Amino acid sequence: MRKLIVIEFVTLDGVMQGLGSPDEDRDGGFTHGGWSAPYFDQAQASAAGEGLKDTTAYLFGRRTYEKMAAFWPTQPDSNPMAAHLNATPKHVATRTLSDLDWVHAQVLHGDLAPAVRDLKAQGDGVIAVLGSGVLVQELIAGDLVDGYRLFLHPLLLGTGKRLFRELPRPQRLQLVDSTPTSTGVLMLGYDVV
Repeated sequence: MRKLIVIEFVTLDGVMQGLGSPDEDRDGGFTHGGWSAPYFDQAQASAAGEGLKDTTAYLFGRRTYEKMAAFWPTQPDSNPMAAHLNATPKHVATRTLSDLDWVHAQVLHGDLAPAVRDLKAQGDGVIAVLGSGVLVQELIAGDLVDGYRLFLHPLLLGTGKRLFRELPRPQRLQLVDSTPTSTGVLMLGYDVV
């Protein structure tokens, strides 16, 4: 049975929106895109590399898939993240896309909860969810998340989409890893209890 792990870069006030570039996600007038770049260091790169070892599939929401598919297929295989993303099965929860161009990508068919349960039952390892804020909310509501790997940045933005929004009920977590980086980012691992 595979575990579904949500992997997110977040600010101290919980913002996950537009971490990569100024124009990544301007929804709601968001103007702080690219906020994570000054905090990246070798410890985070190493952690990402370690995480790839257990990841046997990815699950994306439509918007995250479209951003990822526009960038990663054009990156060389000498980049370990590109090589892994391009070679690993990718499942996309979407109601609007039917044909996916990125190699090894397929639409997750049917209702989300049973489709994800079926995906988790296929094989071993980890299904990694990157970004995909709307999807993450649905996964949490459906009790489908097994754990979180958070890169908590020492930054308050005060505006933007939050990782944790309205929850259907409290959810207990167990801290399984906590590693500080040279830039003040805390790499935190939590399992759902």
